[in-house]
Amino acid sequence: MSAAESGERRAAVVVNPTKIDVALLRDAVHGAAEAAGWGETLWFETTVEDPGHRVTDEAVAAGAAMVLAAGGDGTVRAVAASLRGTDVPLALVPQGTGNLLARNLALPLGDIRSAVDVAFAGETRSMDVGITRVTAEDGTEQEHAFVVMAGLGLDADMIANANPALKKRVGWLAYVDSGVRALPKAARFRIGYQFDGHSHHHAHISSILIGNCGTLPGNLPLFPDAEIDDGVLDIAMLQPKNLFGWLDIWRRIAWENRVLRRFAVGRRIIELTDAARPATMTSFRGTGLRIDLDEPRVFELDGDEVSIVSTLTASVDRESLYVRVRKPAA
Repeated sequence: MSAAESGERRAAVVVNPTKIDVALLRDAVHGAAEAAGWGETLWFETTVEDPGHRVTDEAVAAGAAMVLAAGGDGTVRAVAASLRGTDVPLALVPQGTGNLLARNLALPLGDIRSAVDVAFAGETRSMDVGITRVTAEDGTEQEHAFVVMAGLGLDADMIANANPALKKRVGWLAYVDSGVRALPKAARFRIGYQFDGHSHHHAHISSILIGNCGTLPGNLPLFPDAEIDDGVLDIAMLQPKNLFGWLDIWRRIAWENRVLRRFAVGRRIIELTDAARPATMTSFRGTGLRIDLDEPRVFELDGDEVSIVSTLTASVDRESLYVRVRKPAA
């Protein structure tokens, strides 16, 4: 009998068993569901072949009123992609390296019981989902959803080259290690790009990031004005010519975006100094973008290497996903 046929609300858990203490998770979910008056929870595990898409579809078909994604960013992205366009909310039990969406939603990190409590006792809000359509290196056309960020260039190379053993030990700091190793060999590459309704341009860049949310690992605000339900994508083209250019980008993100933008006088300082600084990072906002690469590049979504692509289009599916978040403080 499905949850819908039984007439009681039931949650489903899609869990990556390699990322989490499943026994602790089961105990936390059982207690929270019972306290909230929900029925028996449905349980599904991800596999290498299915990172969460198929089992999430099964959970929805079985009448789940909420799906908890317990695992890393790959699990969250797979579950979110399958819940997109449904009225079934996504709840997060983050246990991975980056935990990108959880950070942007200010959810508990590394605390299974607190995350489960938010799932059952929090509130639901809507958010946008980014959609990419790419031409892979073998010529096939693919569509992928993302909830936080897509990228080409140095960021994707960092993710592709991160040491798995180091990721298990130090989490997202492993990307710093791979970035330091990649930086001396990083070379700018040529792209053609076009925003919806605008003319075509070319640029030489080191990386391009397309954001649905604004915060990177380490709570670095790459896109300080981004909102999860604003209906637009935030784009940053990184164009440093040397090490000093990378230091300027770091200063912008870690100092200006994180500190100065909080204050009116700080924002005025940024305005006064913008014209005099080198063009190391260019920011845009839009609802759609097409990128054509002169040479195929590694492509990443939400912190996971996806494939090698030659073209990419990105768009936003506005408020197509429901997520569970903390209730605001009284």
